[in-house]
Amino acid sequence: MKSSEVATWLDEAEIATALQNSSTPDAAHVEDIIQKSLELNGLDFQDVAVLSHIRQPEQLQSLFDAAKRVKETIYGRRLVLFAPLYVSNHCGNECLYCAFRRSNTALHRRALQLDEIRRETEILVDQGHKRVLLVAGEAYPAVGSSKGLDYIFDAIRTIYEVKNGNGGEIRRINVNIAPLATEEFRALKETGIGTYQLFQETYHRATYAAVHVGGVKKDYDWRATAVDRAMEAGIDDVGLGVLFGLADWRFDLLGLMAHIRHLEARFGVGCHTVSVPRIEPACGSDMAATPPHAVSDTDFLKITAILRLAVPYTGIIMSTRENADTRRATLELGVSQISAGSRTNPGGYAESLDQTRDEDAAQFQLGDHRSLEEVVKDISALGYIPSFCTACYRLGRTGHDFMDMAKPGLIKEKCGPNALSTFLEYLLDYTKTETRTAGLSAIDLELADMDGKVRRLSERMLERVHAGKRDVFC
Repeated sequence: MKSSEVATWLDEAEIATALQNSSTPDAAHVEDIIQKSLELNGLDFQDVAVLSHIRQPEQLQSLFDAAKRVKETIYGRRLVLFAPLYVSNHCGNECLYCAFRRSNTALHRRALQLDEIRRETEILVDQGHKRVLLVAGEAYPAVGSSKGLDYIFDAIRTIYEVKNGNGGEIRRINVNIAPLATEEFRALKETGIGTYQLFQETYHRATYAAVHVGGVKKDYDWRATAVDRAMEAGIDDVGLGVLFGLADWRFDLLGLMAHIRHLEARFGVGCHTVSVPRIEPACGSDMAATPPHAVSDTDFLKITAILRLAVPYTGIIMSTRENADTRRATLELGVSQISAGSRTNPGGYAESLDQTRDEDAAQFQLGDHRSLEEVVKDISALGYIPSFCTACYRLGRTGHDFMDMAKPGLIKEKCGPNALSTFLEYLLDYTKTETRTAGLSAIDLELADMDGKVRRLSERMLERVHAGKRDVFC
């Protein structure tokens, strides 16, 4: 499908000029921008260009300190957890960095039947997950009676149908699937999804053309305008992302900022989340093994910190592409959502129970192989509160309504108690004694730091969970 729209908001000359003018940033100017960020009003396009060029250790430390302060001010110590659920790796595109690409004969192709999707969901529910990200290659083969996009709709319905014990269920499904037409997005919204997530991969048109050599995904503008169509269709929350390593990361960071700026101008609200994956090795891809513009660990941390200052109320997602140490480092710099216990091949969770792993069916290699409970135990020890909350989606606190509560700080009065109640539910129902003990201690410490009103609400909610009530939220 060819796009009738053009992403005119992406001005490569403007990006090039901004980067050139900021290539040797003045130390005083850098500090002014960092101080400006602490006002929690975000940063503009040129500010981001300047910060992308800082190199001096003291400036980096100042950037990181500011990101940590902004993260703690807005999000506190809560950290949302989710798992990806890959239902198919069939794809009609030729993306040179991706194992799913159409011509990759080394990949084991699989599209899950609905009963297999149900089984994958049951396993995730039994682990304690409450939210999943449904992922599929950009082609939907006929599976049973499902054809085309109906396969995705049937998969969503199947996931939501799974109920396993006291409160065991997936309460919100976010989706990462191919761009749709506006009417198709309206149908997707009716299935009850949360966030629609789509990565542009790279905003640099020449690079995009060089790495997307076949399939519908070749059309840069069809992809770049997809979230406009999603928001026109009534999907309030959209997620953007860049696959860092395809083009110069500074260019792509400013391309991402231009996209956010466009959404804010057109719809009055930007994206709900931003994902920051780096290219990782993938079956049958030489490019994935040696990225054209590999991003260093220091620059990766810088990207995370800059985004936290630039879009302070936007969730930043860190996947299990990165290893545990890198993920830990990004948490205090701005990351607010992480995947845990992930598998990136269809049927991967069932295979994990059999202690098998079909690497030849996965989209990319994982950097963090730990289970959900191991991740929970680790981040609890670091002082974070794992959250399994999905309340905002179900109460309509999305899009404008979410930002109206987030910017004056009111959302913390909901998110804090909800994080604690869902964390306690997880601890009581799914964890071993050692993890439970550590988690209960983390809850006590968090309660001690809450103000009186929010603490009293949290304690009442926790009492209900202790008494056996599940899915307690405000």
